[in-house]
Amino acid sequence: MKHNKTWVVIPAAGVGKRMQADLPKQYLKLHGRTVIEHTLGCFISHPDIAGLVIAVQPDDPHWRKLDMPDTLPVYTVAGGQERADSVRNALHFLLHDLQQGEYPVLVHDAARPCLLKKDLDRLLKLRNHPDGAILAMPVRDTMKREHQGCIDHTVERQQLWHALTPQLFGIQKLHQVLGSALDAGVSITDEASAMEYAGCHPVLVEGEASNIKITRPADLELAAFFLQQKQALCRSPR
Repeated sequence: MKHNKTWVVIPAAGVGKRMQADLPKQYLKLHGRTVIEHTLGCFISHPDIAGLVIAVQPDDPHWRKLDMPDTLPVYTVAGGQERADSVRNALHFLLHDLQQGEYPVLVHDAARPCLLKKDLDRLLKLRNHPDGAILAMPVRDTMKREHQGCIDHTVERQQLWHALTPQLFGIQKLHQVLGSALDAGVSITDEASAMEYAGCHPVLVEGEASNIKITRPADLELAAFFLQQKQALCRSPR
């Protein structure tokens, strides 16, 4: 069965140690709003989004202070020790509590607030692809393999891509393969890696380089610049 509505899962239980900040990175401020509020804003007004499920720490004092919009349902679930555990908890909620197993789901990083609507639209065109799809960007720099702090050899960059988010899969299928991979002790770095473990080949959809993940302090200033550009684009006459 094909569906035009898609759920969004956002794992937001991390603490972001590399940011060297007093707050988890998703709660740092950008243009007067938290990073995660900007991230949610990428989906809240989109006509194809059914709702959002956010995985947070059970004792998270910051999430409760946010003013959530009432235009779409926003649910929270307990986050896990690792990102994959948080995503699995959210998928379990969608399957068993909301009975949404026939729908597709987008999984997006809480600290990627600069997603453009045009990239989201291009990805959503593949919502019914059996193996799913992810936003990604071709590698442009020369890649080096390191050994003991020195260059071991140059890695051929052709056919190499940077994986971004959102990543788009069927709820039921992703829940199944993610659980199987975790139970087998497979290292899951993103949802696509779980699908790969199951023998699937998700489609690569080229996205904009501005869709950065805030990881280190310098990223916050860069994200602020990209958000300013994004807001200017939205205000410009068509």
